Amino acid sequence: MAAMSLSLMRHVEACHNTPSLAHLLPFRLGGAVAGHVAPDLAEALAARAEGFRLDREGLALATDPASPEARSATLASACRSLAAERRLRLRGELFDIRAAAAGPVLARLDRGAIPAFGVIGHGVHLNGLVRRADGLHVWVGVRARNKAVAPGQLDNLVGGGVPAGLTPRETLLKEAQEEASIPAALAARARPVGRVSYILTLPEGLRRDVLHLYDLELPEDFLPVPQDDEVERFELWPARRLLDCVRETDAVKFNVNLVLIDLFLREGLIPPESAEGRALRAALDQGVG
Repeated sequence: MAAMSLSLMRHVEACHNTPSLAHLLPFRLGGAVAGHVAPDLAEALAARAEGFRLDREGLALATDPASPEARSATLASACRSLAAERRLRLRGELFDIRAAAAGPVLARLDRGAIPAFGVIGHGVHLNGLVRRADGLHVWVGVRARNKAVAPGQLDNLVGGGVPAGLTPRETLLKEAQEEASIPAALAARARPVGRVSYILTLPEGLRRDVLHLYDLELPEDFLPVPQDDEVERFELWPARRLLDCVRETDAVKFNVNLVLIDLFLREGLIPPESAEGRALRAALDQGVG
């Protein structure tokens, strides 16, 4: 059992690869710590005329306005300069910045700058489930080969970042149609089943991601169809085959492993009261507050 626990736990540990943030500087907005930045980036921002200061408490706006819109404008100007210097790549999509996962919106930031500033990013993931006579099956997406992240790897039926101004559920309904051609009336049946989070250091910075999880029971005759260039195709897998894939390979996108482990625990494919199940559940419940 210990060996099996490690084979799944490695995916959780790969996403939780940052036990301490002591090597980073706090990034403050409105007096609250909204993110964490590398010292060299903080120094570069503080040296500009666009309105940042660096002191013993970390990096902050030189004059921090009360308006999220004014903060967003300052951040947008800085991000354009950082992109011109190839310190980050702008994505053209804004995310809300919060000091806590469920806190008020302090500002908005381009999605491509989220890791550089180490702010919380929200996403949604949908498990597409089909209960057949021969057991539970799960729809799996095969990611496009030209994706910048995890090309060709296995993914959930639907997944995506929560853009500024939208709730996780609104994002889910939008992504379900755009990614898998799931009609709104059918996607609306998805039920929230929890969330997982992690703190992951990558070359581009710090990812503090909160993934909102949904299950959708689908009829056997429903066939998802890719609508954008995110996914090459969808395949319906027996849940136990998918569990074996997660346990024995690295074919699944890094954070989707966590979503699927959560599913396997809830469905009893991994006995939740076993030593392995308890260890995995405790590990999944750590992360971003």
